[in-house]
Amino acid sequence: MKTTYWAMLLMLLPSMAYTQTTEKENEFTMSIQIRPRAEYRNGALMPRNEGEEPAGFINNRARLSMEYKRSDLQMKISAQHVGVWGQDPQIDKNGRFIMNEAWAKLNFGKNFFAQLGRQTLSYDDERILGGLDWNVAGRYHDALKLGYADPNNQLHLILAFNQNDETKIGGTYYVQAGAQPYKNMQTLWYHYKSDYTPFDASLLFMNLGLETGDAATKESHTRYLQTMGTYITYRENGWNVDGAFYYQTGKNQNVQKVSAFMASLQVAYAFPYNLKPTWIVVASADYLSGNSGDSDKYKAFNVLYGTHHKFYGAMDYFYASDFKPGYAPGLFDKRLGLRFRASDKVDMDLNYHHFSTAVKLPGLKKALGSEVDYQINWSVMKDVKLSAGYSIMRGTETMDVVKGGNHKSWQDWGWVSVNINPRVLFVKW
Repeated sequence: MKTTYWAMLLMLLPSMAYTQTTEKENEFTMSIQIRPRAEYRNGALMPRNEGEEPAGFINNRARLSMEYKRSDLQMKISAQHVGVWGQDPQIDKNGRFIMNEAWAKLNFGKNFFAQLGRQTLSYDDERILGGLDWNVAGRYHDALKLGYADPNNQLHLILAFNQNDETKIGGTYYVQAGAQPYKNMQTLWYHYKSDYTPFDASLLFMNLGLETGDAATKESHTRYLQTMGTYITYRENGWNVDGAFYYQTGKNQNVQKVSAFMASLQVAYAFPYNLKPTWIVVASADYLSGNSGDSDKYKAFNVLYGTHHKFYGAMDYFYASDFKPGYAPGLFDKRLGLRFRASDKVDMDLNYHHFSTAVKLPGLKKALGSEVDYQINWSVMKDVKLSAGYSIMRGTETMDVVKGGNHKSWQDWGWVSVNINPRVLFVKW
């Protein structure tokens, strides 16, 4: 018995010595999220036709996240089950429980790091790369991120190479349907923050490899689409101004030459700005080029992997859902909004959007319609937030042509969601 005790002590000595020298350098955090959302859909995502009945359901996200951190290493593992209440049987032997995040970050000192694995890519205002947290599943990438960061500069190089399975021979033909939507990706992002002016600026360049080979013969052929642009912000004395411009070139998955762009500008003012603001007034405009078919180049901008729900109307008619086949008219979105902070626990938003196509379609007006979105948020208690929203869309004949449905039918959408997300464990040693 004494031999066993001495053996256990010898095994523990290295860890004990390490603990004494690091002085509580290690941290471990565990959090749990339960987020059900009940939705009433009577024209959300796609306009409905006259006589079509509304839909209703409750979706749910159940997520468990664990994170470990020390000075030179950080790791995160997060698993989730997502779905609709009732879609799984009571006795289920094949439950859908997936790893939505699994990455490690190595800090090399002198502000350099490498992060590899399944991770969220969220940059700037999430217009091109975003986490899409509104979606019950979120959005994640399998990638290697190499970076440098100091108080004023951040530089990231993101590299990804995707395949459907382990193979011995046969090349690298990639089936994007049901998998990551690109074959490979190289992205360079730089952000500058000034200590002396209220301006911040980011630059982004993405080279996206898309599989365009022959599915029958598995012959691989990769086409490359480039997206480049900038995002600039100004924040001072209650003013919050941001603007973005991105240009696309190269070839798309239909092997068409691309020349497309998008531009956005948002101006918001909070008052009283020197206290906790009670009111925020915002005006914005987004222009995304479209394709009219009268050019040898494809001119519809691809919004790629951003969080589109936060920009182009809460009913997700644009870019979160597709136009009808054969149409890619782009979008010109003008918005006026108002946010009211009723208390430390309650705030609400009211936004009006007017949508039109970016290109003129034969025999049709550009106007697509108008949308009104209302949302209220209530912090019920620590780590528990209740939110609800209601939206209506009044479309036009042009909306019927490019999206479907009947603009004379009433189109609305409502939802209620509760987000319970406590940190249940924090250990430092």
